[in-house]
Amino acid sequence: MRSARAFGALVLTGVLALTSACGGDDKEQAPSGGVVVQAANGAVTIPATPERIVSLAPVHTETLFALGAGKQVVAADEYSTFPAEAPRTKLSGFKPNAEAIIGYKPDLVVLSDDIDGIVKALEKVKIPVLVEPAATKLDEAYDEILDLGQATGRTDQAKKLTADMKSKIEKTVADTPKKNLTYFHELDDQLHTVTSKTFIGQVYGLFGLRNIADDADKAGSGYPKLSKESLLKSDPDLIFLSDTKCCGQNAAKVAQRPGWKDLKAVGDGGVVELDDDVASRWGPRLPEFVSAIGAAVEKAAA
Repeated sequence: MRSARAFGALVLTGVLALTSACGGDDKEQAPSGGVVVQAANGAVTIPATPERIVSLAPVHTETLFALGAGKQVVAADEYSTFPAEAPRTKLSGFKPNAEAIIGYKPDLVVLSDDIDGIVKALEKVKIPVLVEPAATKLDEAYDEILDLGQATGRTDQAKKLTADMKSKIEKTVADTPKKNLTYFHELDDQLHTVTSKTFIGQVYGLFGLRNIADDADKAGSGYPKLSKESLLKSDPDLIFLSDTKCCGQNAAKVAQRPGWKDLKAVGDGGVVELDDDVASRWGPRLPEFVSAIGAAVEKAAA
């Protein structure tokens, strides 16, 4: 959900194993005329439409702007690089500082993880906090968008956004020929990757692709590190690089790795350079990630 490098850090610490417990359409009216949003941290009462939002997760920053609530965002975390007009600051979602956050006088704080007791610290000063963890499946990604729409008074916009996302994704999948292909999704140049049970793996699964890393995940984390020998032996049809920004990887560079020039994906032009952020932030730009996969599959099937 953040940059690929930050995403990799979360993977290795297991943060993305959290399960979302959001509410989506379960709208309740608060006594004050606001709303009650069912988030991962329970029922959160938001007294009125927030005008000073602090977002500590890039995907939520993107969502807020996609919903038309960008003007309500007064501060975003250090990794909120999209859209360009997002009020990016030195605030961190990894090491949240309550005093720094409070300094922006927020009437709503949105984050992905409750780290170092940040939720209680903000609740003590009566600041509503929505915890919306990294989605583990598509429905959770849509649900979190609906939560933010409800919280910001933009429920209709959230419903339209999720409907448009679903439509685009379904069309891409339907229009893409099915072929028995294998793939490798690279998180970093150390060959950390994902398995089919992860959110990313499920997206690839929409196209019927087979993940070469599934058998390598002995610990069951969903995010194993593949050995060079294992990858070369598996010889995937497609290789997706989600470390183009963080680690400067591209098709030409990986072709120079020892043994890689003989890989099927390298020889057949099946190395796909993804946008790190699009591939790791599962929000409004998710259809772009799906489209990139669809284009690669269609090319390989031609």
